Amino acid sequence: MFSYRNHTLNIFLSFLVVSLLSTAKLNAQDINPVKGQTNNFWESVRFGGSLGLNFGKNRFTGIIAPSAIYDFNEIVSTGIGLNAAYAKQDNFKTTSLGGSVITLINPVRFLQLSLEFQELNINRKYELIGLDLEENYWVPALFTGIGYNTGNVTAGIRYDLLYDEEKSFYSSALMPFVSIYF
Repeated sequence: MFSYRNHTLNIFLSFLVVSLLSTAKLNAQDINPVKGQTNNFWESVRFGGSLGLNFGKNRFTGIIAPSAIYDFNEIVSTGIGLNAAYAKQDNFKTTSLGGSVITLINPVRFLQLSLEFQELNINRKYELIGLDLEENYWVPALFTGIGYNTGNVTAGIRYDLLYDEEKSFYSSALMPFVSIYF
């Protein structure tokens, strides 16, 4: 029988293995044979991420998602990130904490394709008249995205392939994004 949890774990482990193998390959190439100089790993690491705020009548959403990516070359980057979010609307509150594995591909200078696997711990609390309900669970997200890249800033749209309307922190599988890396 198909197990949603085991399927999620397999996807996460696949991303982890690819990231570790890529890092091992880079460590094996620390000496540049053309110039005979050593390469510093940290010179190819960029830090950044995304911030998000949404205000409305009786509602608030805030998201912070820092990350670090390693540039293999001008086309391919991969890295890890953290994600923290809070949302409140009327008598409903939810928080989300988790991590992610990110791969970015820039086939041409202005176009960025992305793949990001997130595993999020969701805590929801409903405060109803005379009754408080709370639930806590883990949920995966697998985003594919496309964006317009202008150097350090990328703006685009992404889609969650594992979106679950009942469990996801996000209200839709399709979401705009803006990310910045330095």
